Amino acid sequence: MSFSKSGSISDVEKASDYGISVHEISSLEELSDNVPRSKFAKLWAIVEFLDKYGVEARGIERVPSDQRTQTSPLAPFWMWLAANMTISTFSIGTLGNSIFELGFKDTALTIIFFNLLCTLPVAYFSTWGPKLGLRQLTLSRFSFGYFTSQFPIILNCIACIGWSVVNSIVGAQTLRAVSTSHQIPTAAAIIVIAIGTILVSFMGYRVVHMYEQYAWVPVVIIFIIYLGQIARFTESDFGGSGSVEAGDVLSFGATVAGFALGWTSLAADYTVRMPEDMSSVKIFFWTYLGLNLPLILIETLGAAAMTTLTQKTTWADAYAENSVGGLLGAGLAGPMGGFGSFLLVIMALSIIANNIPNMYSLALTFQNIHPYAQAIPRIFIVIVGSVVYIVLALAGASHFEAWLETLLNMLAYWLAIFSTILIEEHLIFRKGNWNNYVPEDFSDWRKLPLGVASFVALGCGIAGAVLGMAQTWYVGVIGRLIGDPVFGGDIGFELAFAFSAVTYPPLRWIEKKYWGY
Repeated sequence: MSFSKSGSISDVEKASDYGISVHEISSLEELSDNVPRSKFAKLWAIVEFLDKYGVEARGIERVPSDQRTQTSPLAPFWMWLAANMTISTFSIGTLGNSIFELGFKDTALTIIFFNLLCTLPVAYFSTWGPKLGLRQLTLSRFSFGYFTSQFPIILNCIACIGWSVVNSIVGAQTLRAVSTSHQIPTAAAIIVIAIGTILVSFMGYRVVHMYEQYAWVPVVIIFIIYLGQIARFTESDFGGSGSVEAGDVLSFGATVAGFALGWTSLAADYTVRMPEDMSSVKIFFWTYLGLNLPLILIETLGAAAMTTLTQKTTWADAYAENSVGGLLGAGLAGPMGGFGSFLLVIMALSIIANNIPNMYSLALTFQNIHPYAQAIPRIFIVIVGSVVYIVLALAGASHFEAWLETLLNMLAYWLAIFSTILIEEHLIFRKGNWNNYVPEDFSDWRKLPLGVASFVALGCGIAGAVLGMAQTWYVGVIGRLIGDPVFGGDIGFELAFAFSAVTYPPLRWIEKKYWGY
């Protein structure tokens, strides 16, 4: 097997299992029109060598039907169970008390309701991967058009990097809490987590699924042990009542929504190698269950852990020193000694399972920017992206809670718009029929929507988010009317959804009438 003068790779053999190899990419035309792979021939020569060791070569190119051999409908269940069975999920639950001053009961109810609601589009989009064999942000071109799709593409790149940053910080905090006398430097802890993430996401789709299928097992056992340690110190109460409480619930709900909705822009990336005739009901069900089991249970555990601080002042001190990591360490390393410290190390490394989808999908998202980006091998984008988030994590290690809360809310805003436009395009204008798509058109802007309708709807959605947001740095006009007059109540993602949902259909009808696509 060798490169031709044009930079393409000859078709030598068919890949096995549900991995991918260079051999499946047979020509420049399969990539897309005018993809300049010859510019990166040296990089592809490295990929050709790594292919011998099972490294995935395919990027956003469509996966043909005869290469979709991931036949277990349980695959997305294990994927999302492991990706959310981490201390990142635990940290979301702690924000109900630490940021929004809610009690355990109202925090738990908010967690349940917003997760059950906001994981629906993630499960729905997971059913899309097998139908066209395209990744999630590539699929968005059929709604946003080639040029307007650059906005969600760039936002998703930022989100993938941002999540990797906050995940690495909370993982580093947990590693630092292992020993009070000889603390691991923050930089070293972040790099350890990054290396583990790179190793798996570098290998590609097959190894990502293999890792996630088993990564959750030790973590769930440790969380059960942790629950046993803290149960006798927890308190169950409401944080208050009235309009102020309502505002706090809505603001915390937006934070929960940001975490749950965060997977919508990645969902189809992890089902593209499932057969086209795989039951959509099964994929939806197992994805939905795989998301909600860890999200609801582990976030609620985080909320319960925060109620222990009133009884355990030493735990409060540990939390003040190492945030979520200190809180976990107080319940494990404190009462259980060396064994508890060992468990804490495993918990810290669990963050790798959450970072893997971010780094793997970052590379695929980046390839949607331009044909030149598509011509860069996926593995090198993973490496560069990892370096970027390591640097940012080191810079932001002391601002974890503020970064996390802001990131989650911003994600909720734009992903509400993203999900709305994709769903309306599919159900209203494509009649929910996959025969109304031509998958090969994803790289030809002339055969995609013009993008004016999605651009205006995106702008209207952003306007709704601005009106309804309630951030420490800005409170919208409508958000200020809810709850506390200073802090307000965040309904930004609800208004973003409503504004884009109302404006997109008539604009898209006009666009189709005069553009034709």
